[in-house]
Amino acid sequence: MLPLRDQLPTRKVPVVNYLLIALNLLAFFWLRSMISAGFRPDRLLSVWGLVPVQLLSEPTDAWWTVFSSMFLHDPTGWAHLGGNMLFLWIFGDNVEDAMGSLRYAAFYVLSGIAAAGAQIVIDPGSTIPMVGASGAISGVLAAYASLYPRSPITVLNPIFLLWFVFGLFLELPAWLVILEYFVANLLNGLGSIGLRSGGVAFFAHLGGFVAGLILVHLFMVGRSAREHERWQHWRAPPRRPPARRAGPWEAPRRRDPWSW
Repeated sequence: MLPLRDQLPTRKVPVVNYLLIALNLLAFFWLRSMISAGFRPDRLLSVWGLVPVQLLSEPTDAWWTVFSSMFLHDPTGWAHLGGNMLFLWIFGDNVEDAMGSLRYAAFYVLSGIAAAGAQIVIDPGSTIPMVGASGAISGVLAAYASLYPRSPITVLNPIFLLWFVFGLFLELPAWLVILEYFVANLLNGLGSIGLRSGGVAFFAHLGGFVAGLILVHLFMVGRSAREHERWQHWRAPPRRPPARRAGPWEAPRRRDPWSW
């Protein structure tokens, strides 16, 4: 299921989440510019990506790739970057709103470190560079599911026949959308054990997710999740009436200063 939006606004500007998205975009365009200048993509990724066997054999020389790899994506296409940034855009702002900006930044980095560690444990002899923000973002998804499990999420309807009943879009609870993400990665990860070809680092996703489930409780100490609209039942997203301007004979309605 492809999530498209949630309905939970933030109380403050999610500065850190915007910065993370910007850093990922800048890193992507930097890689593409280097390729245009004549550098080979595989060479760039082997230097800046996380190579498990290299990190384990020369940790003092390669430790920094744990962090650089979190902001790099496959420079030959847009799908890897686009999917990750969509998930971060939808779910990251609300997790930052709940934790606070500084805690959210630390949470994101720690989730990414846990994701890298999980992939290294599964395949310590791998010479394939690992790049992508997916592991850290998996931790963000786990935190969102813990904080707002019944928050309505609008997704692209994955079943063609249901288009004629519910339309192109569906509204589902966050826990179901995020559980589907976890189960898909778990099944694919189990199926990838023993394979030596490149592909998706499923265990990095799983490691980041499990870390997020644990860390969210630590990072929410002294804070509480805000109230939110709760998903009620299987339905298409409600159509919201357009805002109406007051006529010249009507006094404009005052907005409740305590609402957002």
